[in-house]
Amino acid sequence: MISIAIPKLPFIEKQQTIDFYVNQLGFSLISDYGEYFIIKKDNAELHFFHHPQLKPAASHFMIYLRIDKGIDEFYQNLLSKKVSMITPLETKPWGQKEFALTDTNSTLLTFGESN
Repeated sequence: MISIAIPKLPFIEKQQTIDFYVNQLGFSLISDYGEYFIIKKDNAELHFFHHPQLKPAASHFMIYLRIDKGIDEFYQNLLSKKVSMITPLETKPWGQKEFALTDTNSTLLTFGESN
């Protein structure tokens, strides 16, 4: 039985990626194995692998992060930290309140909360 899915995302510059997720998005670094590291925030765990050949302009990596409650506050917090959003916070036709941004490696992060 599958209990959880944990995405593995690429990074080019390790410290830049860690700084973005920890300082901007509020994750914590929980393990660091050199070319592989793990971060966590609440129940979300993300794994990262070194991919020096990644071309950010051609990246198709994406992840959807569901928020149980507090997406408005989370969004405002990111705005106050000057995190660049690529979409505004809005309610979608499928009933999710969502916004999206890209990380330092051009991975698309979409955050959503059920209405």
